[in-house]
Amino acid sequence: MRCGLRRSTVNKGAAAKGVQTGLDLLVGERFRQLRGRRVGLLVNAASVDSRWVHAVDRFRGAEEVELVRLFGPQHGIWGQTQDNMVEWEGFRDPHSGLEVVSLYGERRKPRAEDLAGLDALVIDLPDVGARYYTFLWTATLCLQACRAAGVEVVVLDRPNPLGGHFVEGPGIDDGYESFVGLHSLPMRHGFTMGEALRWIAERLGVSVRVIRMRGWNARPWFDRTGLPWVMPSPNMPTLDTAVVYPGMCLLEGTELSEGRGTTRPFELFGAPELDPRALVRALRRFKLPGVVFRPCFFEPTFQKHAGALCGGAQLHVTDRARFFPVRTAVAVLAAARELMGERKFWRDPPYEYETERLPIDILAGSAELREAIDAGEGPAELGERWDPWEEAWRMERLEFLLYHPRGRS
Repeated sequence: MRCGLRRSTVNKGAAAKGVQTGLDLLVGERFRQLRGRRVGLLVNAASVDSRWVHAVDRFRGAEEVELVRLFGPQHGIWGQTQDNMVEWEGFRDPHSGLEVVSLYGERRKPRAEDLAGLDALVIDLPDVGARYYTFLWTATLCLQACRAAGVEVVVLDRPNPLGGHFVEGPGIDDGYESFVGLHSLPMRHGFTMGEALRWIAERLGVSVRVIRMRGWNARPWFDRTGLPWVMPSPNMPTLDTAVVYPGMCLLEGTELSEGRGTTRPFELFGAPELDPRALVRALRRFKLPGVVFRPCFFEPTFQKHAGALCGGAQLHVTDRARFFPVRTAVAVLAAARELMGERKFWRDPPYEYETERLPIDILAGSAELREAIDAGEGPAELGERWDPWEEAWRMERLEFLLYHPRGRS
């Protein structure tokens, strides 16, 4: 069965070597572009340079710039909140002595007093290239707040770990905007954080300054950049997790476990009383490229079905260049929905601060995916409907790309 997405030929040339992030370049030039500025820093646990030194320590050790305040997104500034949708409160960081402002809790947008005394807010948020990952939307709300406060926004750019070449999935219909999608990007959008914020800034009528990387050509996967992988959130332990996440995050909108509470989140999936072999047989009928499903059992330690034995499967990506994460997840939804019969399948709200619309609908950006699955459709049918949108997005995003695909940076 065809998956409904045309791929260009993948560049199989030499791997990228020695990619320098925006943070690396800023440190290397002794903070020249921020010299004399009082700054706030929005970071997560993975905001390290190529020598594994965290951005907070780099800024604190720089005489050329004054670090005034820290800001943290979902999961906390140090990745301290393990589960999903766990709010956290601001605190005084014992290591640096700096105030830490929470942007995932009672408020997700900085207040005027949070930005008081700052010349610039520096954003260095390692991301995974998927629309639902909330770090992009935290940064978007910061753009809005900084415009009102007269504070410059500076983005230290980093690679999209999935590369910047492929895009997949639908956008967001009017009325389905949420904290897992404030603007209409595909599920796998192909942008770096800097590129995405340039695109968003134009829509908001604001300005943003991006300190570009050096040596990244938008083709390589993260493990070909020479940069260290650090978990950007607790349930994103490896690049393998990030590869499947743009599709498998959709399972958060269902009663299926998406593997949270196991050592392989988003690669393991299932539910109590689900027959693993029947599930895998159903999935094999879709003839999905670049992936193999293995029947298995697992027991989550937290989140959905904690402590219960789940039957399901593990997703093994065998060829990343041919793997379609979103269409693969559609196949998972279609197969599991059929096997679960009359059992409850779609989760009820609330989800990520949305209290009315179904979680699957705000994740998918409309009711189309849910209605198609309920009607017995699969990745081929949905893929054909998504093809025009994906092609239009490839064209729309061109003017915002910062990195040449043939190697110029």
